Amino acid sequence: MLSRRHFLKQSTGLLGALYAGNSLARALPSSVNEDELSVLCRQLTDTWGSALLNMQVKDKADKNYSAIIYPPENAVHGRMGDTIYPFLHLAHVTNNSDYVDAAILLYRWMESTVSQPDGSWLNEPVKGAWKGTTVFSAIALGEALKQHGTLLDNNFKNELSARLKKSGDFICKNFNIDYGNINYPISATYGLSLLGEILDEPRFRRRGRELAHKALRFITAKDGFLTGEGGPYHKRSAKGCLSVDLGYNVEESLPSLVLYGLLTKDNEVLDAVSRALETHMQFMLPDGGWDNSWGTRNYKWTYWGSRTSDGCQPAYALMANRNPAFYKVALLNTQLLKANTHDGVLYGGPHYLSHGVSASLHHTFCHLKALVTILDHGVPTPPATFAKVTLPREQTYGSRFFSDIQTTLISHGAFRATVTAYDRNYKDFKGGHASGGALTMLWHEKAGLIFTASMNEYQLYEAGNMQVDKDPLSMPLTPRIELQEGGSTYLNIHDLTAGMKTTQEQDTIVIHTRSKLVNKDQQQPAAGGVNCEVIYRFSKDKVTLHFKHDAKEERPVKVIVPVISPSTENYEIKLAHTVEVHKQEGVVRVTADKKMMLLPMTEERVFNFVPGLEALPFCVEANETKIELGFFA
Repeated sequence: MLSRRHFLKQSTGLLGALYAGNSLARALPSSVNEDELSVLCRQLTDTWGSALLNMQVKDKADKNYSAIIYPPENAVHGRMGDTIYPFLHLAHVTNNSDYVDAAILLYRWMESTVSQPDGSWLNEPVKGAWKGTTVFSAIALGEALKQHGTLLDNNFKNELSARLKKSGDFICKNFNIDYGNINYPISATYGLSLLGEILDEPRFRRRGRELAHKALRFITAKDGFLTGEGGPYHKRSAKGCLSVDLGYNVEESLPSLVLYGLLTKDNEVLDAVSRALETHMQFMLPDGGWDNSWGTRNYKWTYWGSRTSDGCQPAYALMANRNPAFYKVALLNTQLLKANTHDGVLYGGPHYLSHGVSASLHHTFCHLKALVTILDHGVPTPPATFAKVTLPREQTYGSRFFSDIQTTLISHGAFRATVTAYDRNYKDFKGGHASGGALTMLWHEKAGLIFTASMNEYQLYEAGNMQVDKDPLSMPLTPRIELQEGGSTYLNIHDLTAGMKTTQEQDTIVIHTRSKLVNKDQQQPAAGGVNCEVIYRFSKDKVTLHFKHDAKEERPVKVIVPVISPSTENYEIKLAHTVEVHKQEGVVRVTADKKMMLLPMTEERVFNFVPGLEALPFCVEANETKIELGFFA
């Protein structure tokens, strides 16, 4: 292990100054002319890194290794060893040897707990756990060695190099373009290329390039989406869709392709990924949130991104010299990460704190890697015209339909909306993302989130990477028609066969959807099918939701419209038809033409981990109802 004395001797002349203690409030040193994103990344890196350092717990039986445990969560994450890279970065820029000690202790924990004889590391410290995440740990340790190896003595560097050689052999032998979901072979493009450079292994570099060029086939020719997040890779759905997940694409796969392209100077890859970045950028909301309300793996969606991936920053910030809007994407999202940081850790959604839900430490150490990556690689300086750059959803363009995912985006007046009939499930997972012509996002420039989707049924598809929902009031957040009958739940937003059509009526954009009530297995109720029709009308100053269904009156069919609202906001129910939710800049008024009640007959908010939001679930029991929504300052 590197001694403090030896560390301070080696680090003379490095950036920063020696700090006493680990205050969460202090800011890392930065140059006078440093850009806004880099300054923010340094501040967040210090906040998160300091908190993680303070949570490191030495093993009582073996003082030579230690884990990081967040007390409210009290969980051990198999990938926490990836924090070695941020710890060495922080040691480098602060001259604080505590981070070096922490990194080495964490490496010892990693080797004692999740390391395997075949060169892999387990995703969880459990026998038989998934080994594909070896590629992420290999990248983290490779970056640590490449960027900050000068902090380590030769014996430890040699040990680390030998271990990385074993992980590279595992990746090279086991990863092909069909290994797991597309995020794994794509991450291997950079992982193998990086290890090939560090270890001088030409076969690693060759394999990385081979995977990178095979991966380009997964970018759709029409819309420019990266596909492959769920199988079968190459077989299209009934509506012609392939598997796309926005969260994994922007926070894991596209960043890896960018890093590969920049490392190897592969302009063919960089050109292709630049087009994909422009497509995916269409789904960033003006406050930096990622609209993954429709993605195949949105069971890990949180409003700022995806829970166990690293972040969009390496993809967008490092490509900012090609498109200044990319810089703005990275900046806005990083500002949102800061807004969701409390007590030194990144919470899994905007309303975790108001609902009293614990954070998961996985979010913090993964996204810390992304920020450290762009700091080490260098953010291109934004052009002088950057202040005039607008993202696609900051513009009022009307509507845009993406046939690759059967989804329409609306940008009209102050409203931004998403309506989807995407019919591709994640593998065999049923009841995941909303479909059926669902309104999966409604955002207002002053009110913020008003409606948003969640999973149709919260299920721990990846139990080790998701949080258990023990809330008896938990329910889907997506506006919907619902029938609970015969022990099953039937929703129009389950229906993968639904159709939708967009038209224009003067100054109003109209989306007309037709669906039926089905369960997650696409089965209709035994007592008889129910046909549904939902019409959305988007004007500049209001939105109308017109629900219809043909169920007989005695059947308990409900129209449910959960209005996004944290517990910190006040609301008023006026008469039986109108509710007003008080926002910071005004009031969201929701008015129905029929009696509207609050479910589940309580004043408490419901909460959904996907995407980490609270809501007031209002309900109308009628075969037809119109619900009008507007914002009043």
